[in-house]
Amino acid sequence: MSLSKDVMTAMKEAMKAKDQNALTSLRAIKSAILLAQTESGAKEEITEEQELKLLQKLVKQRKDSAAIFNEQGRADLAEPELAQAEVIAQFLPEQLGEDDIAKVVDEVIATTGAQGMKDMGKVMGQVNGKLAGKADGKTISTIVKSRLS
Repeated sequence: MSLSKDVMTAMKEAMKAKDQNALTSLRAIKSAILLAQTESGAKEEITEEQELKLLQKLVKQRKDSAAIFNEQGRADLAEPELAQAEVIAQFLPEQLGEDDIAKVVDEVIATTGAQGMKDMGKVMGQVNGKLAGKADGKTISTIVKSRLS
């Protein structure tokens, strides 16, 4: 459970530096981890895969909020959301580029023998399994659709 320790260390540093943006972001991560641990009723450790999904969800929430604020002409509210997304993304593994994702998608399509859009679910499942935490679902979905159509 190194994520909790990393977050706590980063929180201490943010407090010392009086970085409110980082502190808010780190508190959100800590809160989400605690909620995930106590969902089942017992305080149990969450797996690394669950941690990655949780972090991706938090980053996606911040980016979606920022997009909505920008649509409404509220850049003053969008900027803190994007800044928080950057702080949270620091705990995610290195994100793959579209070319690397496309290679994995092509490999999966070749091994599964996928022929069209009817096989998209099968391809998406395997690609998401291979690229867990390394690419966001929207990018993967776009590439799979373009390859299968």
